[in-house]
Amino acid sequence: MPDETTKKADNTSAVIRPWPLLASKILNAFPIYTLRQDTRRSPRTGKDHDFLVLDSKDWINVVPVTPAGNLVLIRQFRHGTASLVWEIPGGMMDEEDKSPEQAAQRELLEETGYVPEAMAFLGAVHPNPAIQNNRCHTFLARNVRPRHTQRLDGSEDIEVQEAPWSEVSRMVDEGEISHSLVLAALFWYERHLMNLPPPPLHESLDNGTKTS
Repeated sequence: MPDETTKKADNTSAVIRPWPLLASKILNAFPIYTLRQDTRRSPRTGKDHDFLVLDSKDWINVVPVTPAGNLVLIRQFRHGTASLVWEIPGGMMDEEDKSPEQAAQRELLEETGYVPEAMAFLGAVHPNPAIQNNRCHTFLARNVRPRHTQRLDGSEDIEVQEAPWSEVSRMVDEGEISHSLVLAALFWYERHLMNLPPPPLHESLDNGTKTS
């Protein structure tokens, strides 16, 4: 027999519904985000509330794997934490990118100079659905090889290093890799190593949650 805590949780989940959008306005536009204020009404209380939303293009992450099975990592200075951070290649979709996969190939080439033989979708997440409306798509880049020099922006300095999966796992365990979206990508890659299929896109991921 369920206890009172279980009953309360069940009753609460039964009344959760989407909040109707009453108004939306852009407060400011920046190179990587548009700051938007949405006014929505609580279905539970009937009261209106304002929420800030960071409207952004979708992001991509790439797990590049060499023919020897090494992962290609990058390290760069991140201004949010003012520290050097280990990551995998990734970035924001550009206007000319026709798909997340094309964006993934572009970012891999620009940041590392590596070129893949093939690409495969691993998974997608909402980076922070509390305040952001975009998605981050992760792709596996198979049998990558260094073919070109890096094509870095003026604001980028990126170190490239190959590491076996065992070393990458150690870096995760010891906190050397702490970027949340990189950890999500490595989770998808570990599922791939276990021969698990990529997860189906949830409807909210498939259709997006952006409001124009």
